[in-house]
Amino acid sequence: MQLSKHVQQGKILYLNQNEGCISVNENDHYRWLAFDDVIQSVMLKRRPEKLTLPHQIFIMLPLLFFRPCNVYELGLGGGNLGRFMTTLNTNISFVSIEFSEQVINCFNEFFNPEGTLFEIHHQDANIWLKQAMDSPLDWLICDIYQQQTQDFKHTLTQLSLLTGQLTSETCLTLNLPDSSDQEVNLCLTVLQQLQTSHKIVYFHVPNYLNIIIHLIPKQWKIEKMLQRNKQSYLARHTFLRWRKFWQVRNEV
Repeated sequence: MQLSKHVQQGKILYLNQNEGCISVNENDHYRWLAFDDVIQSVMLKRRPEKLTLPHQIFIMLPLLFFRPCNVYELGLGGGNLGRFMTTLNTNISFVSIEFSEQVINCFNEFFNPEGTLFEIHHQDANIWLKQAMDSPLDWLICDIYQQQTQDFKHTLTQLSLLTGQLTSETCLTLNLPDSSDQEVNLCLTVLQQLQTSHKIVYFHVPNYLNIIIHLIPKQWKIEKMLQRNKQSYLARHTFLRWRKFWQVRNEV
């Protein structure tokens, strides 16, 4: 059965309407988190570490060619990326920065069945970015949400804070879940202007609204690394499958 059909057949476990509307539902196979009835995260209950939504694979594609030790995620959601990465290799230190206490509580109660060992900091992402200069940072992953009450000036400020964390070896990944073509193009243009040390590649996730943007250090020999998986934590069969996804990238 397709995932879209599964999530139409769930029972509600949790509902909180104080911060928008946060809900948790499940059926025999999946458990999912939704904000205002929009599904954010889906967990396969028998394999909680598995990535379940296509955009998550596109977010994880830099694993094809480097082995991060210190990964920071802005926005916890249902914890899919944290469960996946901390299961992938014990050398990975994964930290999630989440502003909503309700989201953190939902994760701890419903989306952490195996007691996943990664840190969660209850903090505003922009405040954390302003204070994060001393944090060892191999990879920074962030959602850029455009809401009707938020003008793009706020996002430009956030992009500036994000690129301010880049070193010559830092990878930056952005997920734009529901942005117009104009917003995406402006985002790419601003990223070009804010930094020159990184190559910008992006992906349109098939059948989804997500645009995934990666800022890859220019000095990385990506093409050489993609020929074999000696620089990857990924199992060989996963490496070969994901390598095909990398070939559909767009470059700025």
